[in-house]
Amino acid sequence: MSKPHAQNAKLEQTPPAQSHAITRFFDHFAARVTKWAGSPTAFGAALIAVLIWAATGPAFAYSETWQLVINTGTTIVTFLMVFLIQQNQNKDARALHLKLDDLLIALKGADEGLVDAEQLDEDKLLALAAACTARARAQARSDRNKGRKPTSIKGAKKTVRGSLRVRRQVMRVGKTATP
Repeated sequence: MSKPHAQNAKLEQTPPAQSHAITRFFDHFAARVTKWAGSPTAFGAALIAVLIWAATGPAFAYSETWQLVINTGTTIVTFLMVFLIQQNQNKDARALHLKLDDLLIALKGADEGLVDAEQLDEDKLLALAAACTARARAQARSDRNKGRKPTSIKGAKKTVRGSLRVRRQVMRVGKTATP
């Protein structure tokens, strides 16, 4: 790692001055809960809770109150988990983008204009995707003209065509589309 690069990495690891204890606590709490929620133990606990609830049905004559218990419980848990999982996903996405940005900066010939592309609005992203596709096609034509074999894997041509078709459709309609 070069010296300036190492200094930048050191600066990024230092928490910002505005970060305080509540934010750090929530970050650690969300990470632990999210990890636990995806475990077999959590699934087992949820399954046991549902089985116990179902087993108590006859004792409560399958009343509306009995049904309300499971509906309310699952709604509350789901509502709270949405925030915890979203916080964890936001953190993971930021870390991933930082890693990709670092690779773009370090890679000779990479388009540094792609750094922070996640901050662009949808229209600019679509235009950037079209420009990248055009650049890739031009590079492939150049390689073919120079007699080089394509560096793509088998079936990639079909995937690129499908991707281009979707992008063209999106550009025409102005909405996201799925292949």
